[in-house]
Amino acid sequence: MRHGKSSWELNVSDQDRALLQRGISDAHLVAMEIARQNIKIDKVYTSPANRAFHTCMICVRTIEYPLENCSIDSKLYDFSGDQVFEFIKNLDDTFENVLIFGHNHTFTYLSNSLGDKHIDNVPTSGFVHLQFKENTWANISQGSTIQTIFPKQLKA
Repeated sequence: MRHGKSSWELNVSDQDRALLQRGISDAHLVAMEIARQNIKIDKVYTSPANRAFHTCMICVRTIEYPLENCSIDSKLYDFSGDQVFEFIKNLDDTFENVLIFGHNHTFTYLSNSLGDKHIDNVPTSGFVHLQFKENTWANISQGSTIQTIFPKQLKA
C-alpha cells in the first residue's frame, strides 16, 4: 500500500513530511475496504518515513491488526524498487500474506513488474494485492494482480 497524500507545506526533511487531511481520510477509506474483505495478513512492514508510518497505523487500527506484528524497516524507504524487491525476496517463508507500506515509484514499478495487470500509477493510499505461485519469497517472479483498491474507486 502506498502512503497517503502528504504535505509539502512545512520545511521538514522528506522523511518527516506529514499526511494531509485527504491522506488520512483516503487511508481510512481503503483500510475500511480491506477490513470489509477480511483479507488475511500475517505480517505488516512499513517504511520509517512519517507519511508511510502514519498510513500504516491508520490501516492496522482500522483492520484491528495487532501492533506487535508491525515492523519498521529502513529498506522500505526506497523509490526505485530495488531495495523493496530484495526485502520481499528475503521475507520469512512462514509469512504467507504480507502488507507493506511505502512509496512511489517503487510501488508502481513492483506492481507492474510482479503483477499481470498494467497500472499507470499507484495513487496515494492505493492498495495493490499481488499473489504468487511460488512457496518461497526468494523464488517469486511473475505473479497475479488479484485486485486494486484505490480511494477514487471508493468515493461516491
